[in-house]
Amino acid sequence: MSSARNVPSVAAVDWGTTRLRVWLVDEAGNVLAERRGDDGLITAQAAGFSTILEGHLTAMGAPETMPVIICGMAGSRQGWLEAPYVSVPAPIGAILAGAARIPGQRRDIRIVPGLAQHQADAPDVMRGEETQLAGAGLPAKGRHLVCMPGTHSKWVLVEDGAVAGFGSWPTGELFSVLAAHSILRHSLGEQPRPVAPGNPYFQRWCEIALAEGGDITSRLFSIRAAGLLQDLKADDAAACLSGLLIGGEIASAGRRYGKGGSVVLVASGALGTLYTEALGLAGLAVRAVDADEAVRAGLIEAARENGMIAQT
Repeated sequence: MSSARNVPSVAAVDWGTTRLRVWLVDEAGNVLAERRGDDGLITAQAAGFSTILEGHLTAMGAPETMPVIICGMAGSRQGWLEAPYVSVPAPIGAILAGAARIPGQRRDIRIVPGLAQHQADAPDVMRGEETQLAGAGLPAKGRHLVCMPGTHSKWVLVEDGAVAGFGSWPTGELFSVLAAHSILRHSLGEQPRPVAPGNPYFQRWCEIALAEGGDITSRLFSIRAAGLLQDLKADDAAACLSGLLIGGEIASAGRRYGKGGSVVLVASGALGTLYTEALGLAGLAVRAVDADEAVRAGLIEAARENGMIAQT
């Protein structure tokens, strides 16, 4: 382990279902190099996790003994090694420090564990988002509500540096399923354009979901009816569905965690702009954190917690 700046000391890896990102980091936490690829979990199951990782590290010129810290689906049951879930409530630092080491490797390779919520009426799990939480810059004290949108959006309650509880809303998956496999496919068409946050249909249907407390099931067929009776176009129908689902998610989370106040939004790209708009319509103050930057910062913190680079 080198103490010099600008000399790589650890590789940080975000290993998702379809994508992989690798950063070389020095002792001070500075990123010196980066690679991205389409060899996520699905590809690695066939090609081999070690083969893919070593290929990226060799291409980046990483020393053979450089330690590696990983988060994401490589630690799932279908991954390289199942990193056991940590039960909440749990301090974020302790979660990172519990990274599971992969045996039989020449390197010290560890995977950050996911989180499990064992409530009888609200069982839940997450894997990968815990690392984004660690890199989101949350104050050590106080109560903080974090929204992490995606295929399965996560809402996380953090109190005094510990994850107190969380919930999952499969908003992105619902949009995909309804758009491709329900009656709404006739309204949205095969390739609706991406929804813009300023689209009045997105805003209006988001407000409808917020006003009705997230009870959106009776509204779904109205999108189809609007196409038949009001000549609603495919792109606007997609905006209606997006607004309805995101507004429903926010309303439901508000019932669980309390309405009003502020939300830390960990997101990137177009999805982040949609949620910023929707959270504003709900009357919530938003502190935006870039999801890509958060996961990288969280991995660097995990490297510190596991002794791969020095604590700051």
